[in-house]
Amino acid sequence: MKKAFFFIAFLFAAATSFAQTSTYVSGYTNSNGTYVEPYRRTTPNYTRNDNYSTVGNVNPYTGSYGTKPADTYVPSTTYSYSTPTYSTPVYTGPRGGTYYVNSNGNKTYISR
Repeated sequence: MKKAFFFIAFLFAAATSFAQTSTYVSGYTNSNGTYVEPYRRTTPNYTRNDNYSTVGNVNPYTGSYGTKPADTYVPSTTYSYSTPTYSTPVYTGPRGGTYYVNSNGNKTYISR
C-alpha cells in the first residue's frame, strides 16, 4: 500500500513539475496583420539555457531542435575573503590541519 501511495505521489509530482516548465500562449495578430498560431513556450525566467529554442534543447511539443546560442556564464560579483581572527591560539596539527581548543577542551578544526 505504501509503495502504491509513493508511486502515485511521484507521478503527481512529475506531472506538475513538467506542467510548470511551459506556458500556453494564445493566438494573436501582429501589428503588421500577421496571425500567430497559439503555441507553448518555456516559462520565462532569468536564463535562456533552458528554453526550447536554445542549442542542445528539443521542443517536446513540436520535436524541433533549438538553434539560438546559450547564455555564457559571467560572474556578477567578485568576493574577497579575509582571514578570520580568533581569540584563542590556533594550532597546526601533525597532518597540516589547523585547530583551536574550545571551551570544553576539545579540538575544533578550522576549514580554510
